[in-house]
Amino acid sequence: MVDILDKLLADLISGDEALAEAAMNKLVALGEETFPALKAMLDASDADHRWWALSVLAQIEDTDAEWLLPALDDDSVEVRQCAALGLSVHPDPKAASALIDAMRDPDSMVSTLAANALAKIGEAAVPALLAVLEEDESGQNALQVKAARLGAMRALATIADPRAIPAMMAALEEDSVFMRHWAETGLKNLGQDMVYLKLD
Repeated sequence: MVDILDKLLADLISGDEALAEAAMNKLVALGEETFPALKAMLDASDADHRWWALSVLAQIEDTDAEWLLPALDDDSVEVRQCAALGLSVHPDPKAASALIDAMRDPDSMVSTLAANALAKIGEAAVPALLAVLEEDESGQNALQVKAARLGAMRALATIADPRAIPAMMAALEEDSVFMRHWAETGLKNLGQDMVYLKLD
């Protein structure tokens, strides 16, 4: 079995995409046997190797979300994207803080995928998401803060927790059409159907 595992791992990082895809599927089927080798590969110097390791781990049911967290700070944007996507497959409240930070990533896809993962975590992520909405968009990194606030509102709309109602009501007064859209969606998901009029 060791020889088979070594061969699959070699195929995974061979640079041949078809070979790597086939190896990935077989490694996923092997499950926990692959964990030591894949966890070691997460520290590889080659970003492609880290990406493939994350891709396999994300598809194995018993993967611990904590193994994926360091990759949210990876130098490679593709690795960060893969980690955020993997955490949406393995939602865990322990990942909430790191995902909140990832919503401020300069890459919009990382930010979006992090918000998706927080939505999957659900009610446990609500306090942290509400805190993001309190952040000031006028300071440094304004674009990242705007993206994080929008992602937080979108996640809260999906989670539909009553604790978010005051924040959603307040967001109806914001200039951003996207914030208003997700606030309205969240209120509808919470059964708060009504006509909202913004008075001049």
